[in-house]
Amino acid sequence: MRRGARIRMLGWLILVLPLLLALVQSPAVTAYVAAVKKGDLPAFAGEDLRSVIESEAKRRYEPPVDARVDKVWKAIPGYDGLAVDVEETYRLAKKREPGSPIPWVYKVVPARVTLDDLDPQPIYRGNEKKPMVALMVNVSWGTEHLGEMLRVLHEERVPATFFLEGSWLKKHPDEARALMKGGHEIGNHAYSHPLMSGLSPERIRGEMFQTEQLLEKTLGIRSKWFAPPAGDFNQTVVEEAARLGMKTVLWTVDTVDWRKSSTPELMVERVRRGVGGGSLILMHPTDRTVKALPEIIRMIKEKGLRLGTVSEVLSPKRLEPVEPMVTF
Repeated sequence: MRRGARIRMLGWLILVLPLLLALVQSPAVTAYVAAVKKGDLPAFAGEDLRSVIESEAKRRYEPPVDARVDKVWKAIPGYDGLAVDVEETYRLAKKREPGSPIPWVYKVVPARVTLDDLDPQPIYRGNEKKPMVALMVNVSWGTEHLGEMLRVLHEERVPATFFLEGSWLKKHPDEARALMKGGHEIGNHAYSHPLMSGLSPERIRGEMFQTEQLLEKTLGIRSKWFAPPAGDFNQTVVEEAARLGMKTVLWTVDTVDWRKSSTPELMVERVRRGVGGGSLILMHPTDRTVKALPEIIRMIKEKGLRLGTVSEVLSPKRLEPVEPMVTF
């Protein structure tokens, strides 16, 4: 290169270099580079809103979980998956104001295998991925603490599942109707509270069927769930319940509230140690239970778990997601 050309090139660089440095160090460029490094913005924003959505959709995808039979917990329900609806998200994202959040749209991906697809098995818990638990209340004696329990559940806006013994239901139809009116679910707890595993198939069927007839006559319902008295059952019990359209439900966590030595504090601690996603919590309408119930509910909510009925917990249906918004 001739000396004159080199001098002109050097002069051009001297003029342009400050402009380049100013541009690189500008707040807008610095913020953009930082955002790209953090992954908050795509490196090539513009071309490709769709590619950004498709990439983020892969990260957000939650596959469905099929119902299965566990060696310990026996039948465990499935849990539906969640996927970004790329086309609908893209359509809405194109219409939004620049810099505003992407309006993520989701669609459910159903589990392929449900509880109904499994052979009759006892159920001790819901799917561990579902952040919901159920209070299951076995009712076979007395009414003196039932009203107070209903009051607490009403104040806390918590639905429960009450398993009614048939002979109790026959004596206390108004109390049973109050349970229904309070928005609670009703299940079958046999008729005379026997140890079911020692009965003949005919007697097992009769215990369940007699209570089902009373439920239909008194409340106009048929139950989906059977809770064996004292948790005593065998495979015949499970199969007879299935023939009547019910699944046999036990529990994940037992408050042991029937034992007089179980203080409310002990009951709360038992639940605290054992509760998790999909838990079924067993209790009865006792004075100790009524005292412990507000704290049990508060503690469950503090763990980020929602309370629902047995049907809701054992359903594969997802809870409504609370999604973060990503800007583009």
